[in-house]
Amino acid sequence: MELTARIAELLEQKFAADEAFADCFTVEVELKPVNRLNVFVDSDSGMDFGKCKGISRYLESHIDTQGWLGDKYVLEVSSPGITRPLKFPRQYGRNIGRVLAVQTTEGAKHLGTLVKADEQQITLQSTHTEKEGKKKIEVTTETIIAYENIEKAVVKLAF
Repeated sequence: MELTARIAELLEQKFAADEAFADCFTVEVELKPVNRLNVFVDSDSGMDFGKCKGISRYLESHIDTQGWLGDKYVLEVSSPGITRPLKFPRQYGRNIGRVLAVQTTEGAKHLGTLVKADEQQITLQSTHTEKEGKKKIEVTTETIIAYENIEKAVVKLAF
């Protein structure tokens, strides 16, 4: 079994067995050159330093005991951060009210405020200006996108 898969399996065991981590889930495990292991974990209640530290210590003990990465390695456990794409439906609910840039599997691009996220789909709301005679009016539209049609979705920061 590939190391990243072993790490993901260990994390699933931790989340199932430890109530303090029951709402956590693995977003991605990356093994980089020179024994650098990046683990991105999220939580329905939000990730904090204590959760990251607990997961890091848990993984370190297994990596050291099994000798998977030798004596020298770097392990980084963190939340996915705002710049990483959303991967799972459960990540969208915590981002309601934020602006998302979504690219669909058909290649269409949508930018709008996430106003709804359920088990099957998301709803983005966007406002644009249209001319009506000599007047300009603001038109608000809602776009519904099924998760299966989302190629990539990223939270956009407003500055």
